[in-house]
Amino acid sequence: MRLSPPFVALHIALAILFSVFAWFQRNDIDPAIYYHPSVIDAAAWLLFYLFIAVLLIVTLFRPLPRWLLIVAALACLVEMGRSGPGLYANFFGDEAFTMTQVSMSAADPRVELSREFFGALIALAGVGWLALQNRKRPGPPVSP
Repeated sequence: MRLSPPFVALHIALAILFSVFAWFQRNDIDPAIYYHPSVIDAAAWLLFYLFIAVLLIVTLFRPLPRWLLIVAALACLVEMGRSGPGLYANFFGDEAFTMTQVSMSAADPRVELSREFFGALIALAGVGWLALQNRKRPGPPVSP
């Protein structure tokens, strides 16, 4: 099946976007920004975003196995579950809702968790897009 140029361009643009998201995770281990930064957490988010970027590129060449899309969706849901309490506290806590603070630093954990929640939500939307596109593409021919 021949892919249309807009489809290819969109996938490349989304892959670049998720790669940029991964690149931004390097600041999560900066002690000048974060109090007791977690290298493991930053690495997990970096790999999470790179995983989505790789899926976007791979799907240009072949359909993805359904189980891989399920794993990607579950990873998104796990990340949303891990960061959801911070988003809840940001919306319904004693302090006013904010996503930026004054300097985009992570002095307030609820703000960083809110950002992470929305990053995982964007990734889940990307996985949903991949699932829709995967349904439209025929799989490899099955030999008898």
